[in-house]
Amino acid sequence: MEPYVSKLQGPEMDDVFDAILSLKDRSECYRFFEDVCTIGEQLAIAQRWQVARHLDEGMTYQDISRRYNASTATISRVNRCLEYGAGGYRLLLDRLKQKESE
Repeated sequence: MEPYVSKLQGPEMDDVFDAILSLKDRSECYRFFEDVCTIGEQLAIAQRWQVARHLDEGMTYQDISRRYNASTATISRVNRCLEYGAGGYRLLLDRLKQKESE
C-alpha cells in the first residue's frame, strides 16, 4: 500500500501518532484516551466506528440509527468516508476481517 500523506501531517501530529503507536494494550488505550479526549469525543469515536462496521456489513441507515442513536448526518458522513475518504476505516475493517478469519 502506498504511503498516505495527510493535509494535517506535521511534526506535532507525528508526535501524537507516535505516542498512540507506543500504547501496548487496551488498558493503556483507555488511560490515554480518557486523558486526551472528552467523554463526548470518546463516545463519538466509538459511535462512528460502530456505524462504519455496520455499514460495511450492509445494515441500513435506519437500523444503525436506532441501534446506536446515531443521526443520519453522522451515518452519512461515515459512509462518505468509507466511499471517498482516506481509507482509514477500510484499512481497519479489512484488517479485522482478516484477523477473524485466521
